Amino acid sequence: MLLKVCGATSRRDIALLGAAGADLIGLWHGIPGGPADLTTGRLTALATACRTPGPAAARPAPEPVLVTFLHHPAAVLDAARTAGVRWLQLHGYQPPAVVAALKRGWPEVTVVKVLHVTGDTCAERPLLASYERAGTDVFLFDATSAEGRIGSTGVSLDPGVVLDLAEATTRPFLLAGGISAAGRPAYEEVAAHPRFSGVDVDTAARDAAGGFCAGRVAAIRRTWRAVPEVEEVA
Repeated sequence: MLLKVCGATSRRDIALLGAAGADLIGLWHGIPGGPADLTTGRLTALATACRTPGPAAARPAPEPVLVTFLHHPAAVLDAARTAGVRWLQLHGYQPPAVVAALKRGWPEVTVVKVLHVTGDTCAERPLLASYERAGTDVFLFDATSAEGRIGSTGVSLDPGVVLDLAEATTRPFLLAGGISAAGRPAYEEVAAHPRFSGVDVDTAARDAAGGFCAGRVAAIRRTWRAVPEVEEVA
């Protein structure tokens, strides 16, 4: 199971998240007004920091992920190539044609397409087959707020809605939306799904002051990777 933590803005964030067990670190770029939005220069520096573990690192270096609202494939690929980032997360409402253009331009990249869910309705559901044909590698299921805000909302998805959406796709999926250590028991069936690949967190990985908390990240990693005990049948 992969643990992705989103919104790093400093080398200190990178070091803390890597030590706490994050497999993927989301770096925002092309998200106007976003509190964690990075210039191309900062994106490049932090992506390099992700791939450069300290001398005492006990785990593999985390993979940087470019998280963007950008709709122009050339702009996304230019930023990704400059920063050396090979995971691209399309977090806006980019159409399947953008996915196809990214895969044509750089076939080796991993494209993660976010599916935005409000209540029990997924905005991209009519286009799922098109996204798959375009080359989407991984879907990320995320909740939007009642006001339509997307990303880092802290709003949780109903497990039944998640399972229904998972059955409508054929790609691996990550789960976002209010993910926490305490909320893990509600998602037993989701975590057992054969294409469930991990979780994406932001809000629950932070302390009361808004900074990343190593203890909270480690707790999320521990609880979501735990295998539930099975009662023996006499």
